[in-house]
Amino acid sequence: MTAAAAIAAGIVGAVALPATAADHDHDHGRRHAEVVISDVQHVSPDRETRSNRSLNREWVEITNNSRRTVNLDGWTLADREGHTYTFHHYRLDGRSTVRVHTGMGRDTRTDLYQDRRMYVWDRFADTATLRNDHGRFVDDASWGRHHRDEDRGEHRGDHRDGDRGEHRGDHRDGDRDGHRDGDRDGDRH
Repeated sequence: MTAAAAIAAGIVGAVALPATAADHDHDHGRRHAEVVISDVQHVSPDRETRSNRSLNREWVEITNNSRRTVNLDGWTLADREGHTYTFHHYRLDGRSTVRVHTGMGRDTRTDLYQDRRMYVWDRFADTATLRNDHGRFVDDASWGRHHRDEDRGEHRGDHRDGDRGEHRGDHRDGDRDGHRDGDRDGDRH
């Protein structure tokens, strides 16, 4: 096989990846991704009273690292159980971040609200997944132990404050151990 034929076969093979393999190519271009999940507070620092204040202290931040505005209309943010928030008529300016809160509130440029009355993110193990308006994987952030079995023990990410779980991107999570004082079994996943 000539060198040119080998290169052509490699290119065709890369393009012909099944959708699931291409969808989960977590390492390619990760450091220079335009839109990423930049931070997650999956456990409200308040007691879990299901008050709107407590619900809104559970959030995911989405950051646009590029200089250009990105239209997030139709993009989704979902947990492992399929609870999905869909962005409607929202443009994320370049070099800016939006915080997506679980509870109810008035949307602004920097804060969006899912308008839920129940917690979304599992405090022990979950994955926040961001997909574009075509349903293609953009980024995710995971915590807990469930992901190690699925990823065959692989571990990626930038853990600046201890090993709390696997993720791709730069997530500075305020919850160190996945627990909090005053937890009540049955209140959350």
